[in-house]
Amino acid sequence: MFSFALKLNNMNKIALFGTSADPPTTGHQLIISWLSFHYDKVGIWASNNPFKKHQTSLSHRTTMLRLLIENMHPSRCNIHLSKNLSHHRSLVSIARAKNIWERQADYTLVIGSDLVKQIRQWYRIEKLFSEVSILIVLRSGYVIDKLDLQTLVRLGGRCQVVDLNAPGFSSTTYRKYGDRNVLTKSIQDYIAQEQLYI
Repeated sequence: MFSFALKLNNMNKIALFGTSADPPTTGHQLIISWLSFHYDKVGIWASNNPFKKHQTSLSHRTTMLRLLIENMHPSRCNIHLSKNLSHHRSLVSIARAKNIWERQADYTLVIGSDLVKQIRQWYRIEKLFSEVSILIVLRSGYVIDKLDLQTLVRLGGRCQVVDLNAPGFSSTTYRKYGDRNVLTKSIQDYIAQEQLYI
């Protein structure tokens, strides 16, 4: 866990969290809630990761994210779910975020530790690193190799790691094993209504 520095130059701190959310779990909810208490604004979107195969449409996953956010307690007014941020290239999502909010804000892109090895292959990664800081959320089963972090730093990455003690399950846990306990009730009901993951 790390401590956040005081806000510099009174710039707003904005976290950007694109997630496959296929489906979104209580683990996603924990991350979003934590971000909402540590950043001035949190931009959320359902993403199509070109390195993953998706079973459901962006529309369904966006709706499920909305349900997840609506069921957060306590509710937070600084969380912004936006379809417009969704793009398979994170650099485009970042540019769109800067068009929505102020360009001079302090932007942070949030990723899971499962993406640390993959992120160096992303589109124009050095440009991306010049636009945002990177917050890496530890995930169970994905240990961060120091050499991988050093590689990101050499590419210009400003990376910080946070351990939220998030549950060890993921969207895959539901898709593979049908464990409904990883989902909120509203998302369980939506999946049943739309007959998803059958």
